[in-house]
Amino acid sequence: MTRRVFTSESVTEGHPDKLCDRISDAILDAIFREDPQARVACETFVTTGLVLIGGEISTHTRLDYAQIARDAIREVGYTRPEYGFTHDSCAVLVAIHEQSPDIAQAVVKAPDQVEDPYESLGAGDQGIMYGYACTDTPELMPLPITLAHKLVQRLAQVRKDGTLPYLRPDGKSQVTVEYEDRKPLCVRAVVLSAQHDPDVTLEQLQRDLVEHVIEPVLGKWMNGDVEMLINPSGRFVIGGPPGDTGMTGRKVSVDTYGGYGSHGGGAFSGKDPTKVDRSGSYMARYAAKNLVAAGLARECEVQVAYAIGRARPVAITVDTFGTGAIPDEDLERLVEKHFDFRPAAIIEHLQLRRPIYAPLSAYGHFGRPDLDLPWERTDKAEVLRKEAGLG
Repeated sequence: MTRRVFTSESVTEGHPDKLCDRISDAILDAIFREDPQARVACETFVTTGLVLIGGEISTHTRLDYAQIARDAIREVGYTRPEYGFTHDSCAVLVAIHEQSPDIAQAVVKAPDQVEDPYESLGAGDQGIMYGYACTDTPELMPLPITLAHKLVQRLAQVRKDGTLPYLRPDGKSQVTVEYEDRKPLCVRAVVLSAQHDPDVTLEQLQRDLVEHVIEPVLGKWMNGDVEMLINPSGRFVIGGPPGDTGMTGRKVSVDTYGGYGSHGGGAFSGKDPTKVDRSGSYMARYAAKNLVAAGLARECEVQVAYAIGRARPVAITVDTFGTGAIPDEDLERLVEKHFDFRPAAIIEHLQLRRPIYAPLSAYGHFGRPDLDLPWERTDKAEVLRKEAGLG
């Protein structure tokens, strides 16, 4: 038997990078409510007193991007002057232009140029995307990132519902899990940092976070050997944009599998689904999750590779890390048969031209039982199982 530990981290919606993701996805949602065919690649930068919104947006609708940003900042919780950054006092600069016509002509084909409508939309860029699933949790996600997300979600909850009113929006978590033969045994260490008002003692903060955040979340995964580091810096009053600059797309491991599964490098937030960084990753997760749900593997990673302007992927690869019930090359054939990775097909099957993205900007894009996400469904598991001869 082999033992190892693995660590993943997450951050709250008030973390400056996640605040940027929230603003970018809020703008995407607002556009999709009026123009589902829009092309959006929206990037946000924040620092003390300043929000800068840039990128490429092609749409027939006219929106107040600055107001959308202020609303997102208010919803996250930056509403008090003592935070050093508020929704109604920060400057918002907007520098938006339309999508490059060179990219547009390469990606979108005229209807009379193709017989199959799914061939009319090519990939918005080259790149590799990954989907991953495993049997660690009911969500078929790795345990370290699942617990890290739940800790910061709980941190936001006890701040907003008044249980711990001295908390401020910024915060981070980190969870180390011990594995035996790639199966989780227990949590070995937790790091939790929470922004707070200046008059709270470290002792009170540590006591409250153990009682109201760590113990309710970790539950059965805790034992007497868990090392808990709560606000190890000792003081975390200055946070959010005044404490650190933020940018869209800087938390890609937080958004996906916490490093346990691979990531191709492309960010998600602020991008419409013609960008395969986003849609291809969602479809790869859908395929991997259904293979695991079908009992065809305990652990599965699907890689898909695209070329700009081309609808069909260059390659699809399945790796079950030695846990597959049938050979990986047979699983690849099943994936290619039952999952259409052409961007237009992904968009239609997963219903991606809808305003569903702002809630995904924090706490992960996968393994979200709080959201009804099409790529989290296991509706193909039974047919995959039967076709593999295990039905």
